[in-house]
Amino acid sequence: MEHKGVTIWFTGLSGAGKTTISKQVEAKLREQGYKIEVLDGDIVRTNLTKGLGFSKEDRDENIRRIGFVSQLLTRNGVIVIVSAISPYRAIREEVRAKIGNFVEVFVNAPLAVCEDRDVKGLYKKARAGEIKMFTGISDPYEPPTNPEIECRTDLEELDESVNKVLQGLEKLGYLSQPVGA
Repeated sequence: MEHKGVTIWFTGLSGAGKTTISKQVEAKLREQGYKIEVLDGDIVRTNLTKGLGFSKEDRDENIRRIGFVSQLLTRNGVIVIVSAISPYRAIREEVRAKIGNFVEVFVNAPLAVCEDRDVKGLYKKARAGEIKMFTGISDPYEPPTNPEIECRTDLEELDESVNKVLQGLEKLGYLSQPVGA
């Protein structure tokens, strides 16, 4: 199926629901025959950006590398789904400018909700000082100022957030055919 390439960039705190929503969006788009590639922050860190730490400079470099791959794929007609905390607004804007066809999805959940969902125990370790520079605790998260789509995972069911993303992509003209809910 021919369609316009686009990068769908899911950003939000750890535990907000980025990966959960992006996996469902991926499945629905694949069912319709769209060309999809997924760049999940956790997987990218073990492959593409191995060796980078969590300083601001390293986090920015991590996002630049993800952005570069996304730009190449988008340019070649692929729908790229990125799921990465990407805590700093300026680097997200830099990547947006380079990619062009870019849809920012703010997966918004309050810190307390993310901490309650913390299956890996990362927030607990960060609060205990065992993890330094942890986004939302000892390092800032700068929410998007004007995302194309915002999912409130503390208030919405998963299907509602997924449909919000799909409808947003349709409205923005990135899908050549509607995706059934």
